[in-house]
Amino acid sequence: MKKSLALLTLLIAVAPAWAATRTVTLSVPGMTCPVCPITVKKALSKVDGVSKTDVTFEKREAVVTFDDAKTSIQQLTKATQDAGYPSAVKK
Repeated sequence: MKKSLALLTLLIAVAPAWAATRTVTLSVPGMTCPVCPITVKKALSKVDGVSKTDVTFEKREAVVTFDDAKTSIQQLTKATQDAGYPSAVKK
């Protein structure tokens, strides 16, 4: 029992180290005016784990920094989709 408890404690202590801050660039081609990035930025900022967003109309893209233990790229693209701006990872 003590070994199991010690192992569980160790796993809990190490688990946050597996999380990583990642940055992804999303293509958001549906932004058609200079005000659109405000909506996209608000939608992405509401996603748990997002620490920074930089949305540019000219490039029609969003650069998002996030904690991959709290969110995923799929959740980011869903947030923009739900705001009316479908997005995909820029290659």
